[in-house]
Amino acid sequence: MEITRPTLLLNKETAIRNIENMARKAEDLHLNFRPHFKTHQSAEIGEWFRAAGVNCITVSSFTMANYFADAGWNDITIAYSINIPEIPAINELAGRIKLNVLIENKEGLEALQNQITWHTGVFIKIDTGYNRTGIESNRTPLIDELLEGLQKTPLLQFKGFLSHTGHTYQANSTHDIFSRHFDALLKMKALKTRYINDWPDLIVSLGDTPSCSICENFDGVDEIRPGNFVFYDLMQYKLGSCKLTDIAVRMVCPVIATHPSRNEVVIYGGAVHFAKDSIVNIDGKQLFGRIIVSDGDKKVLLDERNYLYALSQEHGILRITPRDFNYFKPGELIEIIPVHSCLTANLMKEYLTTEDEVIKMMPFY
Repeated sequence: MEITRPTLLLNKETAIRNIENMARKAEDLHLNFRPHFKTHQSAEIGEWFRAAGVNCITVSSFTMANYFADAGWNDITIAYSINIPEIPAINELAGRIKLNVLIENKEGLEALQNQITWHTGVFIKIDTGYNRTGIESNRTPLIDELLEGLQKTPLLQFKGFLSHTGHTYQANSTHDIFSRHFDALLKMKALKTRYINDWPDLIVSLGDTPSCSICENFDGVDEIRPGNFVFYDLMQYKLGSCKLTDIAVRMVCPVIATHPSRNEVVIYGGAVHFAKDSIVNIDGKQLFGRIIVSDGDKKVLLDERNYLYALSQEHGILRITPRDFNYFKPGELIEIIPVHSCLTANLMKEYLTTEDEVIKMMPFY
């Protein structure tokens, strides 16, 4: 397939290897593997997980849950605290698959009690330090109140405690990832110890790619839900969660113009393709992507003095050293390793694999 515009290139072999490695790790640690599908959002890629033995998944919205249910997945957790206006639609989905939802307040529980019409699993969302959503683990009076309400509602089955240790993405080192992960383990294990006698089947579910990639201690955890690991990205590489060879996606972009007087190259590929997540480069500036160029038959990853440093809507600006400027000519294609593969994939909505296949993602509804 001829590439004429920004295109998300997916190395199928690398992605499948990432899936198999994480599935094997979960099996070795005796953990249920419920991967998050919000990164790839593709029924076809979902089949690569099924081939690795995965039979239950996590999604980030009701829309995504519906899409993957239509693709044959019948055990799904929506890892987003219950959106009350969607409960009527959730009822229809809960009637045809094993569905789990999340609550973190009395309002969400009361809405489910009043409106739910099918047996539905319920996790209580716990905040282990990310400070986005969830109940702090020491707020046991509120947790007791929610459990009492669940016990009185036959259609709602308490599944356990679920957390996303998202603050590992803000870590300064791999040691910092270990520390934040261990703190989350202590909080979740304390909850499990407190409630396991009354709820012997309760599950502790954790999900973040940095911890699941490099940590080995999951004491007290029953289930992991990483998502980004299927592709990885520069953010994960900088955190130490993966090697560059584990990153399965590239943005292929045409060169539009070169400006040697200011050491800049303009590419067709902007914020509508990459999003605007960045990491700090070695020069202290924002970096939106690393650059791969062609040198004959070889692919060459340029050093970090060459990088995608500015984005507008459709344009990207590369900062290039004079030594490497001859790699860039208008009309030629270069590759960019994205900072955040989840958002890049969400914007692009399809992949071109290294085997020249086009893979579609879930459509907009």
